[in-house]
Amino acid sequence: MANSSEPFLLINFKTYLEATGKRAVELSRRIEQVALSYNVKVGVAPQFCDIAQVTAHVQIPVFAQHIDPVSPGAHTGHVIAESVKAVGGSGTLINHSERTLQLIDIEKAVTCAREAGLSTVVCAGTTTSAAAVAVIRPEMVAIEPPELIGSGRAVSKERPEIISDSVRKIRAVNPDVRILCGAGITTGDDVYAALRLGAQGVLVASGVIKARNPEDVLVDFCKGVRKYNL
Repeated sequence: MANSSEPFLLINFKTYLEATGKRAVELSRRIEQVALSYNVKVGVAPQFCDIAQVTAHVQIPVFAQHIDPVSPGAHTGHVIAESVKAVGGSGTLINHSERTLQLIDIEKAVTCAREAGLSTVVCAGTTTSAAAVAVIRPEMVAIEPPELIGSGRAVSKERPEIISDSVRKIRAVNPDVRILCGAGITTGDDVYAALRLGAQGVLVASGVIKARNPEDVLVDFCKGVRKYNL
């Protein structure tokens, strides 16, 4: 990834039909155009089946939504880091609250990703777990309280202390990791508030994907970044 101090917006497509198949490609292209217009670092995380066609049409970073902590071999039904890299992926989410792993498997998955040349975003639901996964030294840690995911109530406003406390605890064990936050982020003001609290970007999903006009939401996010950078 580029300069770790540069705010980064990562859009998780989850398994929403609005971001499946050809719609995933079209949405990624629209997201890329907004990002280029505002000179903001943005990435997308489509479903596995869509990674290849998305990477063929955009230049922004494309992340897998998960990888399994296994090496290539006899692991039917698993997703390996090498397969994500082979189709143009540049990174992966690990331990999202909808696809959790044990700490030992998080460490294995981060190692697999690193060896394959993928960036890693490890998700954590609490300040304690955020600090624990930061020790593993992924490229990014994303703090997301599960109870606020998809709620429309932004963590940066509803639970600002979880961001500031996580930043403090993470920095005590890893001064270099990029810190993202997520859960309920829907406006540029939410993004601005998160950056003011010490986050270096956000991980969002339904706030963009389920919006009537995703570009308008992303433009608002980019304005929040611009406001912070002034």
